[in-house]
Amino acid sequence: MSKKNKHNSTIDQVLTQMVLDIFEQNGNTPLNHKQVSAKLNVRDPDARGVILDILKNEAFKGVMKEVSPGKFQLLELKTFVEGKVDLTNDGSAFIVTDDPDETDIFVAPRKLRNALNGDRVKVYVYAKSRGKNQEGEVIEILQRNKMEFTGVVKLSERFAFFIPDDRKMMHDIFIPISDLNGAKNGIKAVAEITDWPAGAKNPIGRIKHILGVQGENDTEMNAILAEYGFPLSFPAEVEREAEEIPNDITADEIAKRRDFRDVLTFTIDPFDAKDFDDALSFKKLDNGNYEVGVHIADVSHYIIPDSALDKEAYERGTSVYLVDRVIPMLPERLSNGLCSLRPKEDKLCFAAVFELDENADIIDQWFGKTVIHSDRRFTYEEVQDVIETKTGDYVEEIEKLNALAYKLRERKFKAGAISFETTEVKFKLDETGKPIGVYVKERKDAHKLIEDFMLLANRKVAEHVSKMGKGKHKYTFVYRVHDTPKPDALANFAQFAARFGYKINTKSDKETAKSLNFLMEDVEGKKEQNVLTQLAIRSMAKAIYTTKSSSHYGLAFDHYTHFTSPIRRYPDVMVHRLLQHYLNGGQSANADHYEELCKHSSQMEKKAADAERSSVKYKQAEYLKDQVGNIFTGIISGVTEWGMYVEIIENKCEGMIRLRDISDDFYTLDEKNYAIIGQRKKKIYQLGDEVQIRVKNVDLTKKQIDFTLVHN
Repeated sequence: MSKKNKHNSTIDQVLTQMVLDIFEQNGNTPLNHKQVSAKLNVRDPDARGVILDILKNEAFKGVMKEVSPGKFQLLELKTFVEGKVDLTNDGSAFIVTDDPDETDIFVAPRKLRNALNGDRVKVYVYAKSRGKNQEGEVIEILQRNKMEFTGVVKLSERFAFFIPDDRKMMHDIFIPISDLNGAKNGIKAVAEITDWPAGAKNPIGRIKHILGVQGENDTEMNAILAEYGFPLSFPAEVEREAEEIPNDITADEIAKRRDFRDVLTFTIDPFDAKDFDDALSFKKLDNGNYEVGVHIADVSHYIIPDSALDKEAYERGTSVYLVDRVIPMLPERLSNGLCSLRPKEDKLCFAAVFELDENADIIDQWFGKTVIHSDRRFTYEEVQDVIETKTGDYVEEIEKLNALAYKLRERKFKAGAISFETTEVKFKLDETGKPIGVYVKERKDAHKLIEDFMLLANRKVAEHVSKMGKGKHKYTFVYRVHDTPKPDALANFAQFAARFGYKINTKSDKETAKSLNFLMEDVEGKKEQNVLTQLAIRSMAKAIYTTKSSSHYGLAFDHYTHFTSPIRRYPDVMVHRLLQHYLNGGQSANADHYEELCKHSSQMEKKAADAERSSVKYKQAEYLKDQVGNIFTGIISGVTEWGMYVEIIENKCEGMIRLRDISDDFYTLDEKNYAIIGQRKKKIYQLGDEVQIRVKNVDLTKKQIDFTLVHN
């Protein structure tokens, strides 16, 4: 197309849009070409003729119809839709609506009206855009996703700019010198947008607080927390409330509880754990059965609803586990003190106590408040040693608990639970927080023993409340729900797994679970384990908190909740409160109120997971910073239209090979087959393939690792 023709084509498009807009602005009243021309202030006869041609052409295309001779009307009115902005790398966006079956609406950069990634907006959907190619423009920003950003200060004489770390924040923030708050050039800080004048390209902001020198461990970890909206400290009022809680457990309080202080009780936690929120009690009964108590720190006893402590815990939603630190949901006085089930101390708990026979069948169960006195603090490694060597403290009790846990596990998998054994990357850090080694955390019987008794408590608490009331009179509760996978996502995964020789039977949920478990077992320890596991998890729905009782697909439980970690998860605090309220004979709580709390908890859980992932990515980049130029063997772990991700087998660090850097051919993405294909030589690089890579570049600020392909 010549430049002239291209120019004319653009003018035609603009004019067509203006004509369509006239109908939309006038409530889609039928108009003839003269009326449209008048509204556009077009008086020239030739130009009016062009407008008539546009009307006829749009009628021919099915966008308009001629309702009477010479009078036209749009077939479909422009509609208003609300949704969330999902920004792309080129500055355009897709608006994701609340209806999962609705197509996303494309918005060009100039029609975003300063909307930022994650903002909730109102959009005009153009009448002419239908089906899969819906287009629109933002007409109102309903709710900002965030107004604070982490980034770097760039100073000049009269003003400063703030460069956000967030790759989806396309605008630098203008900072007046008076609002620098002491920030120097090149320092890492948190900036807050204070104004965005109409027509201005850049928002105006102020430096809220300084994080420190770019590249220092504390600075970068605090930047990750700030980026995801997690506070770096507790407000004074919250700390004061925590400090004012008395240490003593009164005789009155003990009298209200079931006393387990004379029953063998112990905790099993990681060697570096500071809070112990669950303990197991064990007793062999005279009838030959076993009484196993799952005792959980009674956080709700100490946190009064609507107190400053409670509000802060709700806002945070969860503790955040970064590579080198924990940002607790509750102040240390509670999380590591009052509520931590430390050995040789009386502690208040909320328990699920089960009578189990040799086959781990539940003969009886009891839920209620207890007081315990832990006899021993075990690490996972110590319990594993007892299991393997059959020697050590409480060897008989641990062996019996392990045998019962095996039976519970077996039953769970028979019912259709899925065993996703993902590899968890851990770092060896020096005293400055710099990674000097990478290893994969192993999950052994000791971990699974605790997990299976926690699952039992969570499931039975949920079942107990779900049976209260019938139909519309069911009691409001906080459930942990995991939906069945979407058939198309599962079909894509099955197709991919088949390339490695694994057959996924998708005829029923049970068959799917069975074949997924077989795959997970078979793939363990193989180089493709992580790729296949991650892809399988991605094909699953996400677990959420909700008051709507429904099953947990991944665990194959009809009812499930989170009861066992109130020190680090707010939903567990809600579960404790509701369960106690119902055990006391209380009426059903307000479902709408609790559903809102559930939504917030699910959002905070996702933010915490993203922050944790971000800290791992930073440490991976930091670890490879000293390895630029080195060659490693990796597995292709992801493919996109601009490159392929590779995970190094030896240290699990993931980086990207950009397609433009592969020089032997022109490569394009084959999305359906998870592959990159050379257009001339037809060489294929597929997800799961082993490749040799060289570490090309590491950008710590962006947490970005670039590789180049080493051709054999």
